[in-house]
Amino acid sequence: MPLPAPAVDAGRSSASTITSGMETGSHELTISGYSGTKGLGVGKFIRISVFSIGGHSWCIRYYLDGYEKERANWTSILSEKTIFTSKVRTFTGQNLWGFEHFIERKDLESSCHLKDNSFRISCYVTVVNFNVMERSTLLFPVPPSMDLHGDLGDLLKSKIGADVKFKVGRDTFMAHQSVLTSPSSVFKAELFGFMKDIKKATQIRIEDTEASVFGVILHFIYTDSLLEIDEGDRGVMAQRLLVAADRYNLQRLKLICEDVLCKFIDINTAATTLALAEQHGCGHLKEGCFSFLKYPSNMKAVMATDGFGHMTSSCCPSLLKELLAKLSPSLFKLKLGEAREKKVVNYCFC
Repeated sequence: MPLPAPAVDAGRSSASTITSGMETGSHELTISGYSGTKGLGVGKFIRISVFSIGGHSWCIRYYLDGYEKERANWTSILSEKTIFTSKVRTFTGQNLWGFEHFIERKDLESSCHLKDNSFRISCYVTVVNFNVMERSTLLFPVPPSMDLHGDLGDLLKSKIGADVKFKVGRDTFMAHQSVLTSPSSVFKAELFGFMKDIKKATQIRIEDTEASVFGVILHFIYTDSLLEIDEGDRGVMAQRLLVAADRYNLQRLKLICEDVLCKFIDINTAATTLALAEQHGCGHLKEGCFSFLKYPSNMKAVMATDGFGHMTSSCCPSLLKELLAKLSPSLFKLKLGEAREKKVVNYCFC
């Protein structure tokens, strides 16, 4: 049975989405008349005209005599973000960033970059923009999914709307035709088929099922579960329920009973359980019995029980042949005379 969905209290939920975009641009700066810019002074700069990249405005600061005293012999180049156009921004904690030790003046003046008293600098800027989108949703309380089987169990107990009455021994059971006919084709045929005139009587009498078993059958049909059964009574009740489940064509209940009975297979029950499985077409239960009987010690002990003698005398020969086919012939090395003494039918060992 699927678990019910948890109830959700009223309230709000929120979510955030971060998206990023990247834009790269460049600006080319040409310094003509280099010698004329010398002697500007430490910390003094020339600001180059503003250019735009990635939604921001930028400019370049040219410090020919260095950004500060410690860098007086160096030419410094720094980029400056002059105008902020985005609410979310990070620029290493300040608006200025670049190369304070861009190139030492003596190296610049002796390099091939300085030609005809001029040189050129290319500045590349990549801007990564992060956009944060916030979303808030109002939540409404949703009740958990219905416990339909629990509700039907309460309906069976209350008898509200019950439209059919069963008399089982001295007990009377009230039920609902629409609930009974859904899982059981037998109930459908009896209540809406050839017995539809009988149901008009005050009650329907059940002769082939005990009241305790019929009560468990009704509970299972309504709730898809079994009533609590004492451990000591589970084996016997499982046998009776299997017969009733076969009678009313309740296949799921029948398989549940087979599973229970497989756990009770032992020396004393193996033969009777095998006969029961054969009578009611329980393939899984038969295989469980064969698995137990394949061991020579188990088979020899079971052959000494009254249940085995009853099975060989009452069951159809096909079951005995199937048993012989399933088990190794070496398991039947008992002397024929010993078998007769135990009153075992001879063809079992041929």
